Amino acid sequence: MANIEQKVTDLLTSKINSLGYNLYDVEYVKVGKDHFLRIYIDKETGIDLNDCEKVSNEINGILDEKDLIKEQYFLEVSSPGIERILRKDEHLKANIGKTIEIKLFKPIEKQKQYIGELVDFDDEKIDIKLEDVMSIDRKNIAQIKTVYDWS
Repeated sequence: MANIEQKVTDLLTSKINSLGYNLYDVEYVKVGKDHFLRIYIDKETGIDLNDCEKVSNEINGILDEKDLIKEQYFLEVSSPGIERILRKDEHLKANIGKTIEIKLFKPIEKQKQYIGELVDFDDEKIDIKLEDVMSIDRKNIAQIKTVYDWS
């Protein structure tokens, strides 16, 4: 599925950019019996429903023409949200020094969730500052997302 995500990213990035948006991420997932192609767009002033509709209308024909996905799927275009999933190195790089939440597949020191400042990362690990800096193997990470300060 990652291969489809990369092909869709390559196909749509310039079109989405030409519309005045950034392609934040592409996710192709199966939920139950249904497949979903999720396109996350962003811009400095934020995303609203009209933006999602505009992008959806512009890319739907392109996706149909290129026929990258053989099975039936649902196209969803949305904002990455306030608390964003960090799946790519570029997402991590943009959030160094900010508060993130890491959820693990298996616990470390009886804990499966850590919230702290993203200090650094590489191909093997993520460094997060709690009281001290802790390194977490990337292979043990289920999800990383930003944490919005609601106060």
